[in-house]
Amino acid sequence: MSAAAGTRTTLMPAGPTMAQRLTSLLDRWLLKVFAVLAIAYLMVPIAVMIIFSFNDPVGKFNFVWAKFSLDAWMSPLNRPGLAEALRNSIFVAILGTFFATILGTLIALALVRYSFRGKNATNLLIFIPMATPEIVLGASLLTFFVATATIEPFRSIIPRGIFYPLGFQTIVIAHVMFNISYVVVTVKARIQGFDRHLEEAAMDLGANEWTTFWKITFPLIRPGIVAAALLAFSLSIDDFIVTNFTSGLVNTFPVWVWGTIRNNLPPQVHVIGTAIFLIAVTGVGISVWIQSRGGRSVAAVRPR
Repeated sequence: MSAAAGTRTTLMPAGPTMAQRLTSLLDRWLLKVFAVLAIAYLMVPIAVMIIFSFNDPVGKFNFVWAKFSLDAWMSPLNRPGLAEALRNSIFVAILGTFFATILGTLIALALVRYSFRGKNATNLLIFIPMATPEIVLGASLLTFFVATATIEPFRSIIPRGIFYPLGFQTIVIAHVMFNISYVVVTVKARIQGFDRHLEEAAMDLGANEWTTFWKITFPLIRPGIVAAALLAFSLSIDDFIVTNFTSGLVNTFPVWVWGTIRNNLPPQVHVIGTAIFLIAVTGVGISVWIQSRGGRSVAAVRPR
């Protein structure tokens, strides 16, 4: 009896079953593998574009690999009208990004910081250009621009040359219009996470509104503004549908590619596309770096 009582049985915990191990493995790696495969799928057309920028095609169309060549990279603008179209695209993107970033940032500040009549309606209207199909947006802008020159009282109110005839200025106006929504959404996300106590502390120390904005507010929301500007620039330089409706006789790079692809597809198109892609990736990398620095600076100055 005492021997039996003195004997203790130690129960070892049972190890995970095969099903549990498989479930744990899937939970750990399935999403990562899916993300890698999705990114690889998205990168396939870009990889083809980069590879075929080094092709020396036989004939007018750069569809079949012939042999490796650097001729297209040595003369990337050696096609009639390509240099002018690319220059127009860059200027439109710069101007459109500049005005859209300023207007969008001010709208985002107003929507986050202040309460006013029509605020909810404004928040709703901001999303309409993002949700509207581009072909509908382009057709509507074309109708509006033409109406300013043909319908009273538009003809007497709006000076001729601003909205009509179609050209460089109408492209810029159209790009500013649809880019504002993206800028507002991006900057709002940054401002909503902003600690207002930092501004209050600066004003308690004697800073006025203008000094507080430039010394405190703007440096902390600058990563969001930079990200919004880079997004607007990418959307502007890449846009075809709205530009095609509002360009008139002015060619941008996407419109030029659309016009020339019916007769030939030179490797210079892939060269310019590769260069734009590399510039965009560099810009995104810089934006991420700036945002990470901005996040660290906010954490460093936030009251504990």
